[in-house]
Amino acid sequence: MKSKLVLRAAMLALASVIVSSHAAVAAPEDYEFQLVDNEVKQGEAVVAVRLVDKRTGAPVGDAVVFTTRMDMAPDGMETMTTPVEAMPSEEAGVYRFKTDLPMAGGWRFSIAAKVQGETEAVESRLEFKAVQ
Repeated sequence: MKSKLVLRAAMLALASVIVSSHAAVAAPEDYEFQLVDNEVKQGEAVVAVRLVDKRTGAPVGDAVVFTTRMDMAPDGMETMTTPVEAMPSEEAGVYRFKTDLPMAGGWRFSIAAKVQGETEAVESRLEFKAVQ
């Protein structure tokens, strides 16, 4: 009986160490922004991105987005920018942004966010098409 308790305690301690070390080694590369849609209608539009923990595939909510930029770099017009405004989220881990895409073509959405509990920011440059 005593040996079972010692074994159980050792297993719990090992599991605790594994979980702690897994959380301690998280890095910005462990997270990824993904476009919800690769095509968005030209004009007033909503661009939605999902933030995912690549280690688990789970959505990451409550990140603090502190930088956004929308430009036409994929079509060679990086100086062609348009304002981006954050919108309320309707789904955990999905971040929505209102913008005006005045031209059809390739657009790049640059985004940076701070994930709660992590020391470094997660940054992505996502490319999509604005269609008529």
